[in-house]
Amino acid sequence: MRLLLRAGIRCSLLVTLVAAVGCRMSERPVPRASLTREPFGSTPAGEAVELVTLTNARGMELRAMSYGAIIVSLKVPDRAGVLGDVVLGYDSLAGYVASSPYFGAVVGRYGNRIADGKFTLDGQQYTLAVNNGPNALHGGLRGFDKVVWGVDTSHTAEGSRVTFRYVSKDGEEGYPGTLTAAVSYTLTDANEVRIAYEATTDKATPVNLTQHTYFNLAGSGDILGHTLTFAADRYVPVDSTLIPTGELAPVAGTPFDFTSAHAIGERIDADNPQLRNGGGYDHTIVLTRADTGLALAATLREATTGRTLQVHTTEPGVQFYTGNFLDGTLTGKGGVVYRRRNGLCLETQHFPDSPNRPSFPNTILRPGDVYRSRTVWTFGTE
Repeated sequence: MRLLLRAGIRCSLLVTLVAAVGCRMSERPVPRASLTREPFGSTPAGEAVELVTLTNARGMELRAMSYGAIIVSLKVPDRAGVLGDVVLGYDSLAGYVASSPYFGAVVGRYGNRIADGKFTLDGQQYTLAVNNGPNALHGGLRGFDKVVWGVDTSHTAEGSRVTFRYVSKDGEEGYPGTLTAAVSYTLTDANEVRIAYEATTDKATPVNLTQHTYFNLAGSGDILGHTLTFAADRYVPVDSTLIPTGELAPVAGTPFDFTSAHAIGERIDADNPQLRNGGGYDHTIVLTRADTGLALAATLREATTGRTLQVHTTEPGVQFYTGNFLDGTLTGKGGVVYRRRNGLCLETQHFPDSPNRPSFPNTILRPGDVYRSRTVWTFGTE
């Protein structure tokens, strides 16, 4: 009887052990993305800056720093699997501090232009810092791209994540209200960069945050051979100072029609008054949207490397900028001189000068409300 009992216990233990091992063997190991943090110098004011590196299970790498929440580099594979950096920028903090046309930065409190640096809100006129001819651009003289953000890092179910946080005080660059802002970059194993913005305020204020990365999917040279498609049938015409005229014009029959794929250089120098105003493309593309959820905005392709980029966003527009003001005076990563049209920006955002344009989508954030915006960059090859 004892022998039978012992045998039964042994069999039971064996079955339990085999089942446990079987369960473990059936569970595929989950690739673990890596995340590192390191010093990246100090600002002239002595503020320490951190560099965060996110790497996914497929080797794609994103590096971002706490100064300006700037994406310093973004290495993605080509069709042969070779990684290459597809964004413009500098090798060190010093370049960004000395002279940067918003390379890789989060711009705010208001991305894009506000006419004459003025707007009226709830019966009060506000005067902003003017830094682009007669207008306020990308938050002013010391916008969000020129401040040091706080840093949090984490591993999430989606992938490795870095979150930058900044508190913009009431009156900063002329804007009302203390704005508490955060932006996170999450690198997934699907070769996505998921960008999430969030902000709250204690006083009504305009908010329009965006990411100003300059892309070049070839990794060098100009971007005129890249092909582009927008899910958009209208755009925002501008005057000679790049302030909206107030019209949302149809793209049909114009160089702004990217409803089907066109090379960027195909029509960029056409005899068109809007292209003359911008020195090329520097216009908000009005997305065709069914709702406010994530939707495809743009598809960018580069034939020699096979790299592709899809942009999804919750925003109503994309500022399409073709690096028209790069003039060969800036030397970037690896000693490369950045010349005209060596990079392009796809800045997901609301429309320029919206605080002065009641017909445009609202950009006013009020106490008790939460500003939220999402954009996803998906990289692939073909």
